[in-house]
Amino acid sequence: MNYAATATATLDPADEPSTAIKLHGADGFAGMRAAGQLAARVLDMLVAHVVPEAVTADLDRLVHEFVMGAGHVPATIFYRGYAHASCISVNHVVCHGIPGAKRLKDGDIVNIDVTVVVDGWHGDTSRMYLVGDVPIKARRLVDITWECLERGIAAARPGATFGDIGFAIQSFAEAQRCSVVRDFCGHGVGRVFHDAPNVVHVGRPGKGPVLRPGMFFTIEPMINLGRPEVKLLDDGWTAVTRDRSLSAQFEHSVGITETGCEIFTSSPAGLSHPPYAA
Repeated sequence: MNYAATATATLDPADEPSTAIKLHGADGFAGMRAAGQLAARVLDMLVAHVVPEAVTADLDRLVHEFVMGAGHVPATIFYRGYAHASCISVNHVVCHGIPGAKRLKDGDIVNIDVTVVVDGWHGDTSRMYLVGDVPIKARRLVDITWECLERGIAAARPGATFGDIGFAIQSFAEAQRCSVVRDFCGHGVGRVFHDAPNVVHVGRPGKGPVLRPGMFFTIEPMINLGRPEVKLLDDGWTAVTRDRSLSAQFEHSVGITETGCEIFTSSPAGLSHPPYAA
């Protein structure tokens, strides 16, 4: 695996996707902290609004207004033709749900995924929300998925491998009789929205590229109550479970430090695990 140092935030090579894993310095960490914290504040803001009868298009509008009001932009608008500031995935939607006229119902589980651009840096994060009185099985899936993310992050440290991250997630999820989606994965992030490497949420210990200080990427496990297979709807974006089982996801953008892993998108209000206090 190739690694590429990016000495400054303004180097042209740092702004282009590549097959090499970029290694960032102090300027990159500062940029990612600013972007990550804005993205996390967006998800904190939404807590009071993700309620029964909320319309997903209205939630997306709140995201757009919040980010623009902060003087920055959502990364997803016009990205490969996408026209919204967020992805909102309800119940059996695995990822990339398109905001629209759908109203949330009591008992739904919802993933909201936002990415913001702050001075060229991308803060990418998603969080699960519980809508009203959620059944025990759905709450359990959300809890398991959150724990998968926590275990993946705990495995992310210098000298470990991406296989270690995938194994930490997969071994826990499958022990809980859940499945890990293979069709989508985490990715490198920084001045590029989606960059090398792919961060697969299954794996074998010691396999894959070695983690080095300065690497930035997302960890975003998608966990299903049923089988792992997904299908893409005709809109070209929305991915759903083939067996219509529930799916959940949490995502953080992280950076590898000299001693461990920094989470750029941690909630400033401490709202990491639902149910949240608005």
